[in-house]
Amino acid sequence: MSKFLRPALLCGAASLVLALSAPAVAQTRSFDLPAQPAVSAIPMFAKQAGIQIVAPAGQLTGITTQAIHGELDRKKALATLLQGTPLVVSSDDGTVVVLQLAQPAKVPAAPKPQAREDDDLQEIVVTSFRESLAQAKAIKRDAVGSEEVIVAEDIAAFPDLNLAESLQRVPGVTINRDSGEGRQITLRGLGPDFTRTQLNGMEVLGNTASGMDNRGAVSRTRSFDYSLFASELFNRVTIQKSYASEQDEGGIGGTVQLSTAKPFDYDGFKAVFSAKGQNNSNTDSVTPRVVGLISDRWGDFGALVSVAYSTNDSNEYGYRNWGWNQIKVNPANIGPGVSAEDAAKMASGTIYAPQADTYSTWFDHRTRLGSTLALQYEPESGLKLGFDALYSRLTNDRQNYAMAAGGSNALTGNVSGTQILQSAVIQGNTLVAARYTGVDMRNEYNTETDSTDFYQMALHGSDQVTDRLLVKGMVGYSRSDYELPHFDKVFLEAKNKGIGFDDRTTMPVNTYNFDPTDPSLWNLMRLDSQANKIVNSYKTGKLDVEYALAESSTIKAGFEYKKFEDEGAQYNNKVFYNVPADRAVPADAKYLVPYDTLVPYIVGDVNSIYKYIGQTRDIMTAAFLSPGSDYRVTEETKAGYVQYDLDTTVFDRRLKANAGVRYYSTDLVSAGSINSGGRLTAVSVPHTYSGVLPSANLAYYVEPDLVARVSANRNISRPALSDLAAAGTITTAPFGGSLTIGNSNLKPFTADAVEGSLEYYDGKVGYVSVGAFYKKLNSFISSTTVVEPYSATGYPLSFLLPGQTGSIPYNVSQPVNVSGASITGVEVAVQRDFDFLPEPFNHLGMLANGTFADGSSPAIIGGKTVDLPLVNLSRFSANATLYYETETWGVRISEAYRGQYLNSIGGNGNVGEGYEPTNNVDFSAHYNVTPHIKVTLEGLNLTDEHIVQFTDLAAHRIEVNTSSGRTFLWGVTCEF
Repeated sequence: MSKFLRPALLCGAASLVLALSAPAVAQTRSFDLPAQPAVSAIPMFAKQAGIQIVAPAGQLTGITTQAIHGELDRKKALATLLQGTPLVVSSDDGTVVVLQLAQPAKVPAAPKPQAREDDDLQEIVVTSFRESLAQAKAIKRDAVGSEEVIVAEDIAAFPDLNLAESLQRVPGVTINRDSGEGRQITLRGLGPDFTRTQLNGMEVLGNTASGMDNRGAVSRTRSFDYSLFASELFNRVTIQKSYASEQDEGGIGGTVQLSTAKPFDYDGFKAVFSAKGQNNSNTDSVTPRVVGLISDRWGDFGALVSVAYSTNDSNEYGYRNWGWNQIKVNPANIGPGVSAEDAAKMASGTIYAPQADTYSTWFDHRTRLGSTLALQYEPESGLKLGFDALYSRLTNDRQNYAMAAGGSNALTGNVSGTQILQSAVIQGNTLVAARYTGVDMRNEYNTETDSTDFYQMALHGSDQVTDRLLVKGMVGYSRSDYELPHFDKVFLEAKNKGIGFDDRTTMPVNTYNFDPTDPSLWNLMRLDSQANKIVNSYKTGKLDVEYALAESSTIKAGFEYKKFEDEGAQYNNKVFYNVPADRAVPADAKYLVPYDTLVPYIVGDVNSIYKYIGQTRDIMTAAFLSPGSDYRVTEETKAGYVQYDLDTTVFDRRLKANAGVRYYSTDLVSAGSINSGGRLTAVSVPHTYSGVLPSANLAYYVEPDLVARVSANRNISRPALSDLAAAGTITTAPFGGSLTIGNSNLKPFTADAVEGSLEYYDGKVGYVSVGAFYKKLNSFISSTTVVEPYSATGYPLSFLLPGQTGSIPYNVSQPVNVSGASITGVEVAVQRDFDFLPEPFNHLGMLANGTFADGSSPAIIGGKTVDLPLVNLSRFSANATLYYETETWGVRISEAYRGQYLNSIGGNGNVGEGYEPTNNVDFSAHYNVTPHIKVTLEGLNLTDEHIVQFTDLAAHRIEVNTSSGRTFLWGVTCEF
């Protein structure tokens, strides 16, 4: 029997799915089962009956089933098997049977909550990828609103480095990538700030950073960074797309619920160990990935501990620039090789040119440690108590390299120094290729070490006070500490060189008239140190009451208090060493870039040169605090709801529904510095807002295998933290720079949403779903960008680069409330086992989904309002997986496509800035050596899909084109 009940692997294992596959053909079957414990009898019955059974694992201990023998009707045989036990049939569609514990006789019981965070039927252990799909489908089918589920094996065994990559296979979910991994998610076209993330029932937030400033560097938003967690720490992820009043407000896009394993998910002792090696094709190293779980129960008490540890070397390299600006070339700086017509255009200041065409390399040594602790106490009195704790630490040790036309006489703005434009190719208003001489080249090498420590503790419980009254509560605390104590960069300069660039292809090409590997050409120009910190915390308390009015209806009410605090600061120290001339440094302090790069070039060693010059690297002190960057946001929310749940029949068909209303009130205080009369002034700005959020969800079972869903609701998403902060972020550059400042008086996004779907379930072997959604954002937050003299910003002139004055133009951006936006979309999903094919092809299967979404929002650029596609919205996205699986081995290949999308409204006259389409291909294979040992081989990004960024929707000017390489993992998993 063990071959039919292989325990789930890795620390994703949760409740037992007692299920086995076989086509449901005849209702009369041959049975031969002795009286025995239910934990073994039910899967044997499922095998002999040719059906799937989902049972409440963790509650089968001590239950003994009846013996059955002979040719019997399947339903009568099941009734005989369960006779005298507390188990009853909850639903039976002919291929999937759901069992639950019977309620006390003659007493109507409260239905399970629609959010079902404590629903034992969801806590499942699966034995294969095919089984995981079947269980996720069963949970989706039983829901009232629209939701998607990923269960244990589907996460633990798929080739995913973190949760973001697991989530991308869900209909409507897309991800952005950084350092070769998924980072944040977009749900139904609404970006990461619109998706609320809960961990074990409590809202969480975690900040990290990108090594590339083209991707926003340090995250200061509400968007959760899924690269914090290894996917193996979780046994279930639920994506709630529709909203019910009992859910926390705050996620217009939807809510992602992350659940870790619990000891009562198992019937007794459980131990799992997994070890893998990992390699990326852009690096030479092999790094470890280790997971362990141990769990046990002692009567009414249980405890579980899991740990996941991994290191990963990634190297992303390729081309980038600092953006595209309109430039003016002094006529004296235009050579004879440029036609008179083109010379006039270049001197007019109307032509866009790339700034500092650069070859770059970003190497990252990433370490991820995660651990969970779960305690449960569940006496037979109806009381349930649980404690969950999670700790995660993510560290990045980065080494970033670049060679750019960004020295003293640079190609980073107007040309009036020693640079001479020797040739030019102009298409429209864009300089797409050129050759210059007299350019001062600059290389960069920086080391940075950042870390994020995440902690969460939650105490939760429930008490069945009476047969009708259920009381639930939770108190919790979480904290995320992000710190970048050291970001140290060395700039070397090579004077009076020639560079050519050609940006007419997707991968731009640079050429040089000198040898960039000659160390004698490079001398010290500048040393730059930075530091950052962000600390945020959540305190949460909830109390919920459910009262069963009748067997088919329940009234729910609850209250919640949340206090969120977020604070941060930035530190800087830039020192130039190029006046009157670049400073010489020892030859042994210069060497070639040691990692993959498009061309080799010299850089300066950070440790050696900082030590040689004697410049301090410890700058997280008040003396180096960047004026206007420190802030503190405190947000307190009180909310309450009332909701009515119904589970009945209409026209002999099952109807499940809920309707309710939620009230919230938020008090916000933002402290920091703002521009007042041309200077920065310390302020503390209070802000209060409140609202009422109605919701209604309905699921009607038109036929036992055909479900129609309709939902309507109002929800909010609160402004990004960086948008609320009374603070600013400044970026200097030779051609000017940019300043982004917050707005403490922003109102939240508010959206009214309607959606519907029709879902056909083909027993255990597949399903087809078609759905449509519409969201009207009645209030929206966009950016206004204006160009003004730096002196008008209120920031000190000391921030400017040498030779710059307060008259230099800066792009100043600020979030503002604007008129609403809308988004409309269609989702299609299908999953099917090819059991109708002859051997051996009947082991094949596939799942696929596609989402089309369209939406726009107003943006203010240069004082003018333009309609742009919603930021982070891909009009089309799709996923497909083809799998082949037997009891001994399995293989699957997956493809994830994401269409073009914007990540900002643009700048410097460019309308829109974003990413080109991507298509990622992954695969996974496994072989079961024994029922307890499995070996695996996995591959990610098999085609080495490049990340390509552009600016301006019309011109599509390339800003970034990088390769992150292919990642391969191999290893073994053991369970006992």
